Amino acid sequence: MSGGHTFLVAAHGLGQYEILGESIDDAAGECFDKTAKMLGLPYPGGPNVAKLAETGNPNVYDLPRPMLHKGLDFSFSGMKTAVHNLIKDTEGSSNDPQIRADIAASFQHAVVDTLVKKCVKALKQTGMSRLVIAGGVSANTHLRQLLEAELAKIDAQVFYAPLELCTDNGAMIAYAGWQRLQAGQSDDLQVACVPRWSLTDLPAVG
Repeated sequence: MSGGHTFLVAAHGLGQYEILGESIDDAAGECFDKTAKMLGLPYPGGPNVAKLAETGNPNVYDLPRPMLHKGLDFSFSGMKTAVHNLIKDTEGSSNDPQIRADIAASFQHAVVDTLVKKCVKALKQTGMSRLVIAGGVSANTHLRQLLEAELAKIDAQVFYAPLELCTDNGAMIAYAGWQRLQAGQSDDLQVACVPRWSLTDLPAVG
């Protein structure tokens, strides 16, 4: 769950990945960033939207849950449009601190609700009972709390890195590289860069 990607992946082993669902347009993190910009909040958007949402009511505005009942793929472009229209509809009063906080809270809850329900659906579909969340959006406190509550209902667990390690996906990528090195996999300096390299095309380890 990051600014660039929103994936649901079944990890059968190191380098053995099966993509269950992915973002077909905007990723969750990108949607947070663009919503923050529309609300006049600084970058990075995620933590600033979350901070503003702390004083808001998530039930004031009913924002859409895109593709909630359509498989395991994600789409957040419609959410971005819905927030834009909401801000436009409240123009003139959107400078009211409480209205801005309510918009932030309603937006955050809609995104988190979508992510959580898709994660629960994926666990039930695969029969798995452990979920690992990574990327910048995994630092969202509301997401962590709701995931823990909903997964407890199906006897599943959620795992995530400490907050200080969720600010940059580079740390997670480096750790994945270290795991591969420990497993005896390496490349020389002639390795080619492959843009948008699919996880399913990566060589398996072991």
